Amino acid sequence: MTSVTRFLLERTSEPRLEAPAPPRHVVDVAFQCAARAPDHALLRPWRYLVVEGEARHALGELFARACPENASEQEIEKARRAPLRAPMVIVGIATPRSHPKVPEVEQLMSAAAGMSFLGLALRDAGYGVMWRTGGVAYHPEVLEGLGLEPGESVVGFLYTGTVSGEKPSVPRPETKAFVKAWRDPDRQDDW
Repeated sequence: MTSVTRFLLERTSEPRLEAPAPPRHVVDVAFQCAARAPDHALLRPWRYLVVEGEARHALGELFARACPENASEQEIEKARRAPLRAPMVIVGIATPRSHPKVPEVEQLMSAAAGMSFLGLALRDAGYGVMWRTGGVAYHPEVLEGLGLEPGESVVGFLYTGTVSGEKPSVPRPETKAFVKAWRDPDRQDDW
């Protein structure tokens, strides 16, 4: 088994992150990896925002304003504190462009693949990551506050920092639970 395969089999999301955040040179290499995502027609349908330090508090205020009108004070405070769960939050943004051969869905998948590559590169450098979305990723006030243009969307918030504690392992499904061999419409066996 190659080291890449072993690395992927051991990949996990890390919910407990603390300072230090990855340094700029590590994050720059991770962004170079993100730019290697499959990208039909080389449209580069993505961009990123790095949120650190006090900017995390401003992001938390955006999240708090995105809470429903009937949200409790506890729910609002939880949203406000969400970006403080890690010393760095990277916002992945899909920036689809009109193209006759590349539908928007392919461009969204490219942006998502870039986020995945980014997270894997940060993990390879020794940092933990947690990719989150939730309602805030789609809320108009958050999108406006982040400066998204019409047609852009948030792919996710990649929380990153130093792993601060152990977590229980997450069971993974057997491949037979989600892979089938296709032979003909009347017969679909386990692969």
